[in-house]
Amino acid sequence: MFRKAHFLFTILCAGSTTTIMVLMSLLYLRVSEHNLQDNYFSSFQKDIGTIVSGLEQSTYVSIQWLSGLEARNSYLIYVIDNDKPFLYNTLKDTLSHGFDDSSGQSLLMESLSIFHSRFEVETIVSPNNSYFGIDHFEYQFTSSVTGEPYYSSLIDLKRNQTHSQIVILNPLTHLQAQITRQRLLFAMLDLIAAVVFCVFSWLFTGKLLKPLQQNHENQIQFIAAASHELRTPLSVILASSECCAHATAEEQTGFFHTIRKEGIRMNTLINDMLTLAHSDANRFLVERKNAELDTLCTNAYEAFEPLCRQKHLTLSLTLPEVPLPRCLCDPERIAQVLSILLHNAVSYTPEGGQVALSLTYSQERKTAYEIIVSDTGIGISDAEKKQIFNRFYRAEKSRSTKGHFGLGLSIAYDIVTAHHGKITVHDNVNGGSVFIVQLPR
Repeated sequence: MFRKAHFLFTILCAGSTTTIMVLMSLLYLRVSEHNLQDNYFSSFQKDIGTIVSGLEQSTYVSIQWLSGLEARNSYLIYVIDNDKPFLYNTLKDTLSHGFDDSSGQSLLMESLSIFHSRFEVETIVSPNNSYFGIDHFEYQFTSSVTGEPYYSSLIDLKRNQTHSQIVILNPLTHLQAQITRQRLLFAMLDLIAAVVFCVFSWLFTGKLLKPLQQNHENQIQFIAAASHELRTPLSVILASSECCAHATAEEQTGFFHTIRKEGIRMNTLINDMLTLAHSDANRFLVERKNAELDTLCTNAYEAFEPLCRQKHLTLSLTLPEVPLPRCLCDPERIAQVLSILLHNAVSYTPEGGQVALSLTYSQERKTAYEIIVSDTGIGISDAEKKQIFNRFYRAEKSRSTKGHFGLGLSIAYDIVTAHHGKITVHDNVNGGSVFIVQLPR
């Protein structure tokens, strides 16, 4: 399920980002190509303006001048004098550009045809036959002869009774090549970016889904562990109830006692599970009020002192000598944390051991209150320290210890976290473990 979701989220993230990037690239290319064409056409018009200025100052057009103009600007130039093409046209096409006479003539005729379809040129007749005038017209077309686009300019020159036309063609092969290179560059960049987006999306969505996957796995483990813990007392209850049918009155009393004891265990487990479920649903109730932590520690000491005496353990309590300011907390929840920590300490400390409960306060610390529960029990390895606050985790893998389901420290952790505090575990220098609960002012 998560693998498929990971794949789909990657496609969605990378696809949407790549689509936006491609659309922006196309928009940029459109604007850039339009600007390139405008700049190229403006440059062509400026060149034509320079040529026209030269024609206005000269009395005739020479072949050398035309050849030099073509060579410098890579233009194709055709001259028509009184509706007759110059011999220069034929020589130029054959020697310089590789066209045959018919191809060059066809290109010229096509340009003139397009010119006449787009522009109207007035014919001015001077009464004294002494007239001089020059006009020029620029336009773009794609030739059906060569298949290439051109910028074209027709210079219409009238001097006395002579009417000449100069057609200047600027092949756009360089512009087309520049546009093609730019498109290929953007296509390559888009492709590389798409690959980068895919890799990033895969890693990002994987990291995003990891907590959800971990939570899902924790839920599966939680259900499996809860089922295991509930199955044991339930099996004992069912077996005891079946035995009651054929047992004597004295035996039935023992079976009823077993059923009641296992029922209490199931009730404790279910309550712990409900507490954790409320914590997961952000409905963990913490009713803060001003509480005296030294009083809570004293009550916890008095509650566990008989049990410690019964197990031949030494339980000590250390409190500050001066009165402490009240702590804004949920006293019932903090008492529950003390009960969990002391219960674990008593359970895993062998006879003759020591369990200590102490409370310290420091105005200088942000976490002013520290509740410390230490024991001289079996201790906790470094690897287990990272897992003991996980649900249903116990250092005792056999799960044979009655009354311990591996939920206590998880509940304590959630309670302390809800109080914006911190709970940690360390090794005791005398052997065993030290749990420290830090609560803010």
